[in-house]
Amino acid sequence: MNKNEILSGSVTRIGSGGEGIIKEGEYSVFVPFTLPGERVRYQVLKVKGKIAFGKALEIITPAEERIRPKCKVFGKCGGCQLQHIKYKTQLKLKAKTVADCLSKIAFLEPVVSPCERSDLEYGYRNKLQLPIRENSVGYTIGFFVPNSHRVIPIRSCPIQPEWSAKIISGTQKFVRHYGISAYNDETGKGLVKHVVVRDVDGKLIITVVITENDLPFKSELISLLRENFGEFSLYLNINKLGNNVIFGNEFRLIYGKGRYTAKELGIKYEIGPESFMQVNDGVRKRIYQEAIKCAGADEITVVIDAYSGAGLLTAMFAQRCKKAIGVEIVKEAVDCAEHLKAKNGLKNMENICAPCEKVLPEIMERERKESAKCVLILDPPRQGIERNIIEAIKESLPERIVYISCSPQTLSRDLGLLLGTLKIENGVTVKNDGEVRSAYEIELVKPFDLFPQTRHVETVCLLTRK
Repeated sequence: MNKNEILSGSVTRIGSGGEGIIKEGEYSVFVPFTLPGERVRYQVLKVKGKIAFGKALEIITPAEERIRPKCKVFGKCGGCQLQHIKYKTQLKLKAKTVADCLSKIAFLEPVVSPCERSDLEYGYRNKLQLPIRENSVGYTIGFFVPNSHRVIPIRSCPIQPEWSAKIISGTQKFVRHYGISAYNDETGKGLVKHVVVRDVDGKLIITVVITENDLPFKSELISLLRENFGEFSLYLNINKLGNNVIFGNEFRLIYGKGRYTAKELGIKYEIGPESFMQVNDGVRKRIYQEAIKCAGADEITVVIDAYSGAGLLTAMFAQRCKKAIGVEIVKEAVDCAEHLKAKNGLKNMENICAPCEKVLPEIMERERKESAKCVLILDPPRQGIERNIIEAIKESLPERIVYISCSPQTLSRDLGLLLGTLKIENGVTVKNDGEVRSAYEIELVKPFDLFPQTRHVETVCLLTRK
């Protein structure tokens, strides 16, 4: 198989990235935007060992599950990978992705529950990030092409709420009318880099990211926004660095309250421009409810929330158990958790700023002397759990482990190491061909569709001690 070769083949399955996979002799060819059962004509773009990547040129035999995408730039902007698939089929594919990863990566065969659907298939995102970049005719506002600094222009986005179209048109009007310069990644020049919007129960927090200390015509921008929106806040964020990080350290409030209070499962919390929140409000709530149910926390339970972030889930547990302990290495997040504790009057909530692997065994030993049950909550970033934390878990042996994962691949790796089907050998994770011993068994694996129309899937997993 050679680069630029044009071939035809049948798609046999879907990969974890949402691509169709075609077997061509000894090669596995990944072709985006194709479906199992389809016969396609494709061009080979890259060959690496026995893996190849291709581009679909023609769908010769379409699958019954194929539909027309709602978005005009689907396949170009990179935000969605599955708009061409019926939603029921998307849910089945995501549950299968989780099951396949557990089987092929961790050699585990648990029962995987059907994927929990989102009430909103479109218009579900509560956050909008718009890059603004200089081009040959002025500027472009839209979304980045994958793995590039090139921006695809858009007027609206189907997975964003209706207010997003007003933000896009208003930004275009402001930039054009007042001659505001757009950022250029190559030269590092230009004033406006991004517009970021967060929706908090219908109130918008709008942040304009600029490369200088001030934005001209601020009053005119505020007037323009007031024509389209009710309650909103407007920030300037100063980011003079030429990296891929959207926000700089300095936020300057120029209009509105700045922060808004929201409530989730009985906990009041504040949202500001830099706050982290899952982008799908309805599914986020159900994930938290499932985690609380899995933990089975009561008045004799201590819940330890590793990777606790700003403490929202820790606070939810504090309302339901003897004590909730959040462990987080980022001090700013721990400060937010302390504010959350005070705001909700949670005297049984403790926030610890430390590496989890260093303090987890000590916390477990301390709490076991006073409590009948200890439950561990894991909600790590996409890269999963560090190896030393897995060893700390094996040493401390909590009664239950609730793992909330945004990556089936790293979830599978971590579960394999926890349950003994995988081991570390010469710094590499490999299959354990010896006797498999584990203190835990998998009781639940439940996927959630937090990101409809995309390849991403969130999973809640419950491990119980034998």
